[in-house]
Amino acid sequence: MTQLLVASRNPKKLAELRRVLDAAGVSGLELLSLADVAPFDEAPETGATFEENAEAKARDGYVATGIACVADDSGISVDALNGMPGVLSARWSGVHGDDAANTRLLLAQLSDVPSERRGAAFVSACALVSASGSVVVRGEWPGTVTREPRGDGGFGYDPVFLPEGSTRTAAELTPAEKDAASHRGRALALLVPALRELAARRV
Repeated sequence: MTQLLVASRNPKKLAELRRVLDAAGVSGLELLSLADVAPFDEAPETGATFEENAEAKARDGYVATGIACVADDSGISVDALNGMPGVLSARWSGVHGDDAANTRLLLAQLSDVPSERRGAAFVSACALVSASGSVVVRGEWPGTVTREPRGDGGFGYDPVFLPEGSTRTAAELTPAEKDAASHRGRALALLVPALRELAARRV
């Protein structure tokens, strides 16, 4: 088995990657989270793009542990806010990870924006850093921002994100439905060839 470090402590992210790998028929990878390795200094997310942040996180994990590392950075890009919150999505309200406050602020900022100008996209950049170098991919999930939250699934801005062509918000989709369409699911799918190659090394 080849070990693969996932630069997260969120078990949902490990489960999501495992589902993507299983669906693609990729075996031979043992997934580890940050909770499974010795603590190391994690650099702050100061990149100007999702790609920069994802690659920095993956590189930190690989350098600290010697284990191939995959990391993602994701958020929501809103047309009417010139692409913001973007890389600041998790701390848009000033407090990192306060989903409710972040969502309230976003809706307040869009309160006067008409429906036809509420376009947005969830964006995820995923990076894999290993002995053979780095691979960075990007997945996008287009949609619009609703006027009020709906649904209690998912996390982050899911309750106010209406995917293109859907009548249900991201928070109203089942995990399987979200995997099949989401930005992170799309990015991870693009990473599968590199992960398949990593698994084949059996190191």
